[in-house]
Amino acid sequence: MPASAPLQNPTAHVVQSFLKHQYEICLYSKDMPYALQATIIDLNSETGFLVLEVECHGESFNSYVRDGMINFDIETLHPLDGSAKNSALTRDIHSVSNIPAKVVRIDSSAYRLECQLPSSVFLLEQRGAVRIPFILGMRAKVSVEVYVGGLIVVGNLRNISVGGCLVDVAIEDTVPIAVGQPLPGVTIEFPNGASFFAEGIVRHMRPFGNHGYAALGVEYINLEPHQAEELFYIVNEAEREAAYRSGTNDRVVGHSPLFIPGAVEKSAIQREEKEQKKRLRQSPMQRGILELAHQLQYSLMYIKSRDHFPEKVIYDCADAILYLLRKDRKALLYALAFLHNEPDWVRQAVRVAAQMADIMLIRDPHSIQVREAVVGALLHTMGKPLLVSEELPTLKTNMSPRHKEILKNHVVTLRDKLHSLGWRPSKVCEDIILHANELLDGTGYPFNIKGSQLTENILLVSVVKAVNKLIYGRNGVRPLTPLNAYRLISEAPQCYDKATLVEYIQCYGLYPIGNLAKFSGGFLAWIIDVDGKGMPIKVNVVKNLAFIDTNIDSVLEQGDFSQIGRLEGVVDPNDYGVRFYKV
Repeated sequence: MPASAPLQNPTAHVVQSFLKHQYEICLYSKDMPYALQATIIDLNSETGFLVLEVECHGESFNSYVRDGMINFDIETLHPLDGSAKNSALTRDIHSVSNIPAKVVRIDSSAYRLECQLPSSVFLLEQRGAVRIPFILGMRAKVSVEVYVGGLIVVGNLRNISVGGCLVDVAIEDTVPIAVGQPLPGVTIEFPNGASFFAEGIVRHMRPFGNHGYAALGVEYINLEPHQAEELFYIVNEAEREAAYRSGTNDRVVGHSPLFIPGAVEKSAIQREEKEQKKRLRQSPMQRGILELAHQLQYSLMYIKSRDHFPEKVIYDCADAILYLLRKDRKALLYALAFLHNEPDWVRQAVRVAAQMADIMLIRDPHSIQVREAVVGALLHTMGKPLLVSEELPTLKTNMSPRHKEILKNHVVTLRDKLHSLGWRPSKVCEDIILHANELLDGTGYPFNIKGSQLTENILLVSVVKAVNKLIYGRNGVRPLTPLNAYRLISEAPQCYDKATLVEYIQCYGLYPIGNLAKFSGGFLAWIIDVDGKGMPIKVNVVKNLAFIDTNIDSVLEQGDFSQIGRLEGVVDPNDYGVRFYKV
């Protein structure tokens, strides 16, 4: 009797499905605030033998290999309809944990990991329950109720067991969530319209992949008998679906009813396809800036949930800004526009840090203060999300006077938190953290210092902050054009240094790079470059207002501006439906 063909390793089959698309794979550790990028060198789909290569400088590599085991996330963006051309993109991610790995050191900073993938996609938890991963396109939405009758965070289900589940949420939505926090409600909605509700508690939280998401490990609590019965049914059906999709059980011949899309789910998929098709292509510089913004948010997560200050991550962010400025200043200024949909505190931190560094380097290319000043600017607004609580449940809504008063404590809150973590900033860094909100006439906060008590760095950062605050709408106040923002600041010479404002205007002009301009032909275009007088000479045309639902992606030089008409001014992207989409 001939020997039967060896069975394909199911986990390798799942990993291999990611390799059909452009993928990213990273090692993670619960003790480290950042992941290590890796590359797949070899994968045997029959045996599950996997070889990775990874670079890691310093001694931190040992933190990613514990007791001969590693954990990794593999992530991809792939077409929703299966074709590679003209299709919307969706994000898929899979985690594999506790994999045996043999470490071979290649050189001082490069390692090869020879790994054995598990023979089953189902994992046995410490409590004895089987955890079912959502693989190969399995979908379910999750709504997490953070406060009773209050804030709801929406995410995707990534695995489930009778004990709990793993929820994939946007990193900015983790601000009000802490490890150990009870959750009044966790609702899972399946494609066919069925749903499951239970109370929960957050058991762990970590960065998830490379695109600004986090994983929440939720344990169910206070289950009633009927809920436990529903949960057993759901887990069994999820196991059946995963077995069918991975081909591990030839007795399963069709989809579970839970995963057959109903009318609501089909409509949601259509909306997702439509929105993702509008997603703008991102340059490496733009992706770098977004990654930097995500690293700040991951740092906040570790400060809040682990009581750990990730000094290396923060300084890496500062060094990245300085490197990008020196590499291609105008490309960086343009990339800052792509922070538009990031949380206010993150967007302001990165923009202010970058523009402050830009002006400081123009003043003195060899400034010895600029790195510490950038770190201070990146940290300055982090006290705001630290204040989020049941009393201040979110930073996204219009603030009441009471909420605004609470927020004025963000500087002292951050200072006290950093001190409690044992981190002491340098003098330059601390000056920015503590005094960036102070004004010349002493009406700033929190210490009401004024005049000659303010350093040159504070005179600069106060102007940069004021401009950035005014050109973005908040608390129901519409954003101003750069010209009107300059005018408003100029009319308050008692608060802001006039010479610094003039310097800022000379640096960025009336039509700054990264703003959306409107042309008389009815076209909207992002300003990519300006001349010595601050007039646009290169733009990216993204919309023709005669066809409002159609997007364009066409770069024009000054000589071709006659195609789109004369420049009329800077406009608010939100007024015209120009949006940035997060995958």
